Amino acid sequence: MPSRGIKGDFPINYPINQMKQRVLRKAQYAVDLRTQQAECEANYLRLCKLLPDLSERELWEYSVEGKSHKTSQRVQLKLLDSARYTTTVEVQQMDASHPYEQERVLRVRLYHDAKMAEVVSWGRHWNTRSRYHYPNEAMHQQDEKFQLNRFLGEWLSHCLARGRVISTIAG
Repeated sequence: MPSRGIKGDFPINYPINQMKQRVLRKAQYAVDLRTQQAECEANYLRLCKLLPDLSERELWEYSVEGKSHKTSQRVQLKLLDSARYTTTVEVQQMDASHPYEQERVLRVRLYHDAKMAEVVSWGRHWNTRSRYHYPNEAMHQQDEKFQLNRFLGEWLSHCLARGRVISTIAG
């Protein structure tokens, strides 16, 4: 029996070309459109609850309790753009002491006709694709867009469950 590599998948002397072919033969990631749409629809409903009076306000701030009730974070939702069928909102966790505050910003587009909301950018990253080949140069996950929308859903759910309004600013 030939000796195995570190993970035991390929023998140590296994030709590189055959390894690449074996890896490529693995099932390709397929976008689960129903699950993604359901997540976007749920995010739309969550945002509608967190953004009352959307046509009259520009800024909403919430204080959101942490696990220990002693810690809380501020979450700010800011209206960036509003049109007949779409609205763009910035969701940001505010923490002046955190050096990566820029990274904790999600830009979310609400589609009012479809009643869906999706993350259109995060931090300095724009145009996230629905699917990435893996591995890729930027090391994005195959389902990066779905993960961002799921993260937004968890964040909004936490705001709804543990948040309280600090302030709102009329437009």
